[in-house]
Amino acid sequence: MAARAVPVDELRASLGSEIAVSEWFEIGQDRIDSFADTTEDHQWIHVDTERAATESPFKTTIGHGFLSLSMLAPIMMGTIRVAGDFRHGINYGLNRVRFPTPVPAGSRIRGHISLKELDEHPWGVQTVWGVTVEVEDNPKPCVVAEWVTRSYR
Repeated sequence: MAARAVPVDELRASLGSEIAVSEWFEIGQDRIDSFADTTEDHQWIHVDTERAATESPFKTTIGHGFLSLSMLAPIMMGTIRVAGDFRHGINYGLNRVRFPTPVPAGSRIRGHISLKELDEHPWGVQTVWGVTVEVEDNPKPCVVAEWVTRSYR
């Protein structure tokens, strides 16, 4: 899915409102294992399917919280971007992050995006996005974050 380019004035008018919902992403065991290899976090609750089936309270492996958080990049890149004559954008950081519920292997997640702040500067625009990542068929989200990005002229 291509990101919808939204002009600054239109973004400003939508402050505080949900402005985009991403496509679904599957968090399968292959993705979890690849993330474990990349981060060197091979805790059994993520990668040992047999042990998780018997010892985990979830009865299956679960994705890493940071895996769910890392999915903010494809969630945003496929959903919305600041329109304008910007050369590049960066991930400037996070103000707040919580992981209210785990993501069982095989689950699907998607992001709901709202704009919390938008500040224009001579160098470009800084945005603070409210992102809530839901797990399909679960009333609790797996990630709730305030994500700060910058778009540079």
